[in-house]
Amino acid sequence: MMEHAWRNYKLYAWGKNELRPLSQRPHSGSIFGSYDLGATIVDGLDTLYIMGLENEYREGRDWIERKFTLDNISAELSVFETNIRFVGGMLTLYAFTGDPLYKEKAQHVADKLLPAFQTPTGIPYALVNTKSGVAKNYGWASGGSSILSEFGTLHLEFAYLSDITGNPLYRERVQTIRQVLKEIEKPKGLYPNFLNPKTGKWGQLHMSLGALGDSYYEYLLKAWLQSGQTDEEAREMYDEAMVAIMDKMVRTSPNGLTYVSDLKFDRLEHKMDHLACFSGGLFALGAATRQNEHRDKYMEVGKGITNTCHESYIRAPTQLGPEAFRFSDAVEARALRSQEKYYILRPETFESYFVLWRLTHDQKYRDWGWEAVLALEKHCRTPHGYCGLRNVYQQEPQKDDVQQSFFLAETLKYLYLLFSDDSVLPLDEWVFNTEAHPLPIKGANQYYRQAPVTLPVSNAS
Repeated sequence: MMEHAWRNYKLYAWGKNELRPLSQRPHSGSIFGSYDLGATIVDGLDTLYIMGLENEYREGRDWIERKFTLDNISAELSVFETNIRFVGGMLTLYAFTGDPLYKEKAQHVADKLLPAFQTPTGIPYALVNTKSGVAKNYGWASGGSSILSEFGTLHLEFAYLSDITGNPLYRERVQTIRQVLKEIEKPKGLYPNFLNPKTGKWGQLHMSLGALGDSYYEYLLKAWLQSGQTDEEAREMYDEAMVAIMDKMVRTSPNGLTYVSDLKFDRLEHKMDHLACFSGGLFALGAATRQNEHRDKYMEVGKGITNTCHESYIRAPTQLGPEAFRFSDAVEARALRSQEKYYILRPETFESYFVLWRLTHDQKYRDWGWEAVLALEKHCRTPHGYCGLRNVYQQEPQKDDVQQSFFLAETLKYLYLLFSDDSVLPLDEWVFNTEAHPLPIKGANQYYRQAPVTLPVSNAS
């Protein structure tokens, strides 16, 4: 599957961000626009490396060396997406290979993002212009707010970048964000999705473990894991947040399906995003890595959410899950609105299958993954790559003509690892960023490659 996706990207969209398999041309409407940033290359390269596809890996590395740069392009880039895909991808490749090219490129990209952090609170803006350094937030986001899942999903990459470059600046930037979030008052212990970077005050009281919230919680647990479990503050913040979420947002449907609902102004929506399906793995990983009073409940919720996400898949004729699904007396784990019925090759459900398989070795997680592989082959494979579906509830759904870079970075990587031995990227040595780029765990992984700290040179003799 990976070879098919890569070969067609190379044939029809090489150096562009993503492929449109039906049109056999580049996808100019991607989140990175029509600039030649090679998003599919940078995002997919570590997957090629893990799979031992050496020729394809070399093609990608050569392109990065010859062509990849953010200099001289005036692009408005998402700080979050650029960090998780480009910085994250380069950092993993540096850990895997020790090739200094990747460290230089990771730092090059991160440096282009730094102007976004120049706010009164240190909470970064969402968008930054790579040429001018001018940064701003999305017009739609609650009165000029920054988004929790975006500014809260920089920690792993920036902390690791500081460790491999010896430059403390990157870690300082994310530590500032951490302190703001630690000290701010949380309504009922929950984090709203919007925070104003000028005032440091919350925007609308929307909470979610799906879109706009999701990966912030993931990075609390994973920052603690990445630090060799020394960043105790991160683990404490994770536990406090998850306990509040279990109390206020996790519910069980009439027929016993565990789900995590969005919350708007104290009202449960009884809707769950496909994006929140990663949280099965997040709860389970929280349970497996510390024996505390929450452990059994975390594991129960993690297994329950993973099962519910599987149900959202098998209740669709395509056996692939919708973008969001609802729970009521009439319906369970099913999308009701047309704009929620699409599937864009997302990985989150398979991510949870992978984590749960590694932690429990219950065969059903591999069986569920194999069902999904067959469904992808049947409905999403085309002669020139893989596409998402417009409606998972149709027998012969229309395809959306986009091969997402995360299909190569995440979806195929998690499915491959689900069927690999535990010794391939063991979870006690590697922690996956939210784009499935594995980063080494400090003190447990020989590939951490820590650099000596370089302090600023002073004039004092």
